[in-house]
Amino acid sequence: QVQLVESGGGLVQPGGSLRLSCGASGSIFRVGVMGWYRQAPGKQRELVADITSGGNTRYADSVKGRFTISRDNAKNTVYLQMNALKPEDTAVYYCNALIATNYAPSNYWGQGTQVTVSA
Repeated sequence: QVQLVESGGGLVQPGGSLRLSCGASGSIFRVGVMGWYRQAPGKQRELVADITSGGNTRYADSVKGRFTISRDNAKNTVYLQMNALKPEDTAVYYCNALIATNYAPSNYWGQGTQVTVSA
């Protein structure tokens, strides 16, 4: 059984910062790409950023220069540092990871954490 547990969401004013964390636990053999997605009300879930085990990253155009994704492979944890937040960043943020256990790699999702950017 594998679990992804997120933390760090909350309410912040425009221009503020938040840091999200997501740790994977369970019977893990290897963790591949880890990432963050978000879903705003009435919109589809979209990729925010992801990072390979080797540290290669990619970002949505809307967050480039403001958000930074990083990971600690020893802790199976991924982080998302969000700076210069805008109201349009308001969404539920979901952690995602490709994880190999005793079987073929599978895609896992966290439960989601709410980020609200409002004055």
